[in-house]
Amino acid sequence: MRGRGIWLIVGIVLIGLGGFLAYTAQTANGVTVSDIRFRGAAGNTMSALLYVPRTATAQQPAPAILAVHGYINSRETQSSFAIEFARRGYVVLAIDQTGHGFSDPPAFAHGFGGPDALAYLRGLDVVDKNNIGLEGHSMGGWAVLAAAAARPQDYKAMVLVGSATGKPFAADGTPTWPRNAAVVFGQYDEFADLMWGVVRGRDAAASPKLWALFGSSGTVEPGRVYGEIAKGTGRALYTPAVTHPGEHLSREAVAASLDWFSKTLQGGRPLPGDDQIWPRKETGTALALIGFVALLIGVFDALLALPAFAALRLSRASGVAVDTPPQPAGAAKAVILILSALVPALTYYPALALGGTFVTPMKWLPQGITNQILVWALVNAVIALALAPFAPKRARRVSIIVPSVVIAAITVIAGLVALRLTDLAFKADFRFWVVALKPMSPKQWLIFAIYVVPFTAFFAIALHVLHRNFSRPDAPAAGAYLTSIAALTLGFAVLLAVQYGALALTGRLINPLPDPAFVPLATILAIQFVPLLAAVAVVSTFTFRRTGSSLPGTLICGPVVTWYIVAGTATQAAL
Repeated sequence: MRGRGIWLIVGIVLIGLGGFLAYTAQTANGVTVSDIRFRGAAGNTMSALLYVPRTATAQQPAPAILAVHGYINSRETQSSFAIEFARRGYVVLAIDQTGHGFSDPPAFAHGFGGPDALAYLRGLDVVDKNNIGLEGHSMGGWAVLAAAAARPQDYKAMVLVGSATGKPFAADGTPTWPRNAAVVFGQYDEFADLMWGVVRGRDAAASPKLWALFGSSGTVEPGRVYGEIAKGTGRALYTPAVTHPGEHLSREAVAASLDWFSKTLQGGRPLPGDDQIWPRKETGTALALIGFVALLIGVFDALLALPAFAALRLSRASGVAVDTPPQPAGAAKAVILILSALVPALTYYPALALGGTFVTPMKWLPQGITNQILVWALVNAVIALALAPFAPKRARRVSIIVPSVVIAAITVIAGLVALRLTDLAFKADFRFWVVALKPMSPKQWLIFAIYVVPFTAFFAIALHVLHRNFSRPDAPAAGAYLTSIAALTLGFAVLLAVQYGALALTGRLINPLPDPAFVPLATILAIQFVPLLAAVAVVSTFTFRRTGSSLPGTLICGPVVTWYIVAGTATQAAL
């Protein structure tokens, strides 16, 4: 019983502290943040966060900016931009694109939600309708370009962050369309080929496609204003030394957007571009994310002390013997650890490509990225099953099935409640950068029900083999946790090190495929695998060391990871 409850307290404190820190950043200078829903022209429900400065009233309307996230992100991903815009007196509407977050599916429909969002923003009585800006990251750039095409008189300026005019999803840019457009494109942006038809992000200034937008016959000079802002033909290029997802965490990218809107919109509050407080929000939600993991193991540990779960406990008092079969030692254990780490990473690109080709979104499998991850999980489950006979055997404990289901369900529900309360109290979720755990919409709950069984089955196999190979309840704690984390994450860490090492040295990822989007998108997605699987390793090792079984950890991690994936990606097919 010594120390029981400490992780529960740590989790609650971190979630509360992190949520409050995020809230203070979002509401600085008297900004109010509201979670809103509105109807699109086709009757679809759209979701957004609305930031309203205290200076914006019906009597004194303020300039406004529509902020749109990229593919498989959500409205909160734009918070670094939205917070700084709002601090400077702009009303900000940060939407969930169609098929993302709380906005109705399907994704890619209705101009990605851009035209409907611009119409809603323009209809607010606190908005100066003559000073509306559009800002979009990646696919969010195509959303604001769709808005500009559909409502050409309803905005004054735009910023494309990591995005571009033209194919595949936007109209071609010209020296006169879109109106007063700036481009913020990272020197290491992984989508340089897709967006601007160049090999490296730092080559965007030499893109003929960009020249057509700027009306230039040669290399565009970053920082220089082209055209005439007064006539709506202003153009500027900013090139921060960041990657595509790094544009979310870039003070330089945010400052560039602030600079352009200060030049093209009237009525904003003058603040230096480097006066930015959004990292406080990112720090707060990161603390809350860590607190969420601590909360899960804390709730589990507290429940385990109850008489109802005595059969699960490994202790002298419980009378349950500690099963400690011999494990691989020395070189054999090292080889098994290396294979456990590398095989999931080696199968990653092929499995995702297979899933993208043969498991297209449909009514009962409605999320494309989730389908690809599921194919990867199934491939690795088959490999783990094939290798399972060679792992050390453990005694079966049929009596723990029911209590494992109950304790895991209560633990996951506690996590859901904590996230919902944080959302209600602070308008914040649990996230850092692209790693985000957010509440599910009613439709996403239905999608969750589709995917939770196969993902939980994957973890049942993977974690069972993992702990048979490497875990003993009586082993030193530090070694047990480090071994589990290494087995689950080391391969992806190596993959990312190789890819981003190549990007740093050559300006491009290693991409042997003709599709300019597949490997960049898959590589960015792989970033999330490292912290997510590390959290799985911590939770499953914690529960194994207290129960001697991988089952409770499986029944916690399977639903939580499914929840994470379903809530955080795009839904392409309507249920």
